[in-house]
Amino acid sequence: MKTLLASFAFAATLAGTAAVADEANIRLKDAAETPAVVANCSVCHSVDYIQMNSRFMKRAGWEAEIKKMVSVMGAPVSEADQARLLDYLTREYGVAE
Repeated sequence: MKTLLASFAFAATLAGTAAVADEANIRLKDAAETPAVVANCSVCHSVDYIQMNSRFMKRAGWEAEIKKMVSVMGAPVSEADQARLLDYLTREYGVAE
């Protein structure tokens, strides 16, 4: 059991290190909502997830993702910010309907 816990702790450390590697080069598209996106999203994960998902996310997909982050993952994002995030992600990183 100790070995399993030690392995898990080691893997978590590596995963945490990899998540922040070279993130200084990641830049979101500049808009009025960008600071709110960075402030709300980067609390839990790297903002490169936005760029990775942008290849296939329509408005409904971004909306579902925001709702999941708030209701399932517990992200403390106000309703006003949720609307701003959705508009930004759809406009700057969404694919055409």
